[in-house]
Amino acid sequence: MKTKLKGRDFITLRDWSKEEIDTLLDVSFDLKRKFAIGDFTPYLQYKTIFLMFFEQSTRTRNSMEAGVFQLGGHANFLDTSTMQVSHGEVAKDTGTILSSFGHGLACRYCDWGKGNKYINEMAKYSSTPVMNLQCDLYHPMQGITDLMTIKELKKETKHLKVSIIWAYAESHKKPISVPLTQALLFTRYSMDVTLAYPKGFEMPDWVIEEARKNADDSNGSFKISHNIEEAFTDADVVIPKNWGSWSSKEENVDITKFKDWKCTEKMMALADEDVIYMHALPADRGNEVEDSVIDGKASVVYTEAENRLHTAKAVMALTL
Repeated sequence: MKTKLKGRDFITLRDWSKEEIDTLLDVSFDLKRKFAIGDFTPYLQYKTIFLMFFEQSTRTRNSMEAGVFQLGGHANFLDTSTMQVSHGEVAKDTGTILSSFGHGLACRYCDWGKGNKYINEMAKYSSTPVMNLQCDLYHPMQGITDLMTIKELKKETKHLKVSIIWAYAESHKKPISVPLTQALLFTRYSMDVTLAYPKGFEMPDWVIEEARKNADDSNGSFKISHNIEEAFTDADVVIPKNWGSWSSKEENVDITKFKDWKCTEKMMALADEDVIYMHALPADRGNEVEDSVIDGKASVVYTEAENRLHTAKAVMALTL
């Protein structure tokens, strides 16, 4: 177990060793047990964290705010439209000043080509740990939550068949950060990962190369499919979720052609008898997934969502 994580940034799980991630999971499970029996966990008494949001949020904002309070600290929610950032204040100035006021800084900024650069620029000048609450490339808070949920419900990850599947949606254009993070993380845990999508919604080449290397190193596997039925067949875990194209390719794609890329009872019947359905939420009900699936016995979305609280607390308890 790695115990010296104080002062560490949490921007991408690629920066954390597997042993460090295992420590994070262990602490997450411990905090979940203590929450269940009502034990107080005042590990961050009188500490303050600033939560900057360029976009809307439900689970991320509330798991962080509730989590830091349950750890004995205080969270300041910052809507960046009301900050001087909206008038052009640069990341260096914001990071330097806010970190001098408290003990941690966290940010969600998903604009393609901007978010990750901005968060890293703040981290460069921040005197406290910086946490990524989702950017254009990574969503480490969701990634660690999904891994916790899989380990909690499936126990063994070796050769677990996990399918990360593009799904049709008509809601807002969703970043690639969730499936990208899952593809890079799950392949480190010996899973047999399938990344399935219609042509035009590819991940960047470096992501595919790294996922394949991770799978080779962990004795798992990684493959790409453009067939939704293949992705569901015999899967132990399915994660059908929309993501937008990170390149201009989507401009030439008629997305309505892929309405059949949907998680239905028919698709679920192809999977393993004990398959679990996961989604980071919010799901585009009726498009990404049928109500009978997301509300059905295979769905673990509410357990997954609850785990956002426990993993957020673990990240803060270990790093702040």
